[in-house]
Amino acid sequence: MKVLVTGGAGFIGSHVVDRLIADGHQVVVVDDLSNGKRENLNPAATFYQMDIQDPALADLFEKEKPEIVNHHAAQMDVRRAVEDPVFDARVNILGFLNVLENCVRHQVRKVIFISSGGAVYGEPEQLPAEETHPIRPITPYGVTKYTGEKYLYFYRAVHKLDYTVLRYANVYGPRQDPHGEAGVVAIFIGLLARGETPTVFRYPDGEMLRDYVFVRDVVEANIAAMSRGSGQEFNIGTGRGTSVSDLLAAVQRVLGTDIEPRYGAARPGEIRQTYLAIERAARLLDWRPKVSLEQGLYETAEWFRQHAQAKKPA
Repeated sequence: MKVLVTGGAGFIGSHVVDRLIADGHQVVVVDDLSNGKRENLNPAATFYQMDIQDPALADLFEKEKPEIVNHHAAQMDVRRAVEDPVFDARVNILGFLNVLENCVRHQVRKVIFISSGGAVYGEPEQLPAEETHPIRPITPYGVTKYTGEKYLYFYRAVHKLDYTVLRYANVYGPRQDPHGEAGVVAIFIGLLARGETPTVFRYPDGEMLRDYVFVRDVVEANIAAMSRGSGQEFNIGTGRGTSVSDLLAAVQRVLGTDIEPRYGAARPGEIRQTYLAIERAARLLDWRPKVSLEQGLYETAEWFRQHAQAKKPA
């Protein structure tokens, strides 16, 4: 099967590409390399350096004729979205509409759309947050992600374009970008490895809770969504919340460090506590996370260590 992966040079998208190729699929990658890295590209994939807003995307669809589109390309920096919501909307809404229009014109069978469970629900009324939780995003990023979901509903109703939405929790792992939603893992590993002091951001009345899910587990959800979950949304997380202080302690255990953090006030748009219910994905995608936080942090830290060594001059 031929699969087009937008954002396929990015942190999560590149792992999805690797798995698709390992499974024998033909893979086409579209990435403008604004966040993605050329070094993440699988050499077996056909690569186009292109913005998803580019009208030339139509020529790519005409030439490659993908059967499935896996849409990871996004403006994913929550803080940048707060500062510049217009830019966020151009990429995450207009760019995605350009993808969808080409999917309809070129008879794409299915779209797998990456949304954000950490952003679309806003401050959850109950935890863990289920897919039926009220949608109340408190950042432009969350607004654009949910808008993408609603456009998919329209395109399925009117154009019979099938889709599955994956609402990610905070994904971490090798190749992680420190500017993404779970960038704190990469930030902590980098700072502690250099012997520098990390900062724990919190609210006056308590710490933030997040749901940290390892990238390999997320890839499995993407594979499952190729043949299951038609017209539905799924939370992809662990079902457990971890405080930033507990995350830092876990990273310190993995690295063998013991550095006292400094504390700072939570920043605008930061949700206090969120973690996701995953029973729907277990039931309908036959998907469950398998990698523990400690194991995932170990693999992530090991990748960063090897990556740093490889970059050192001989």
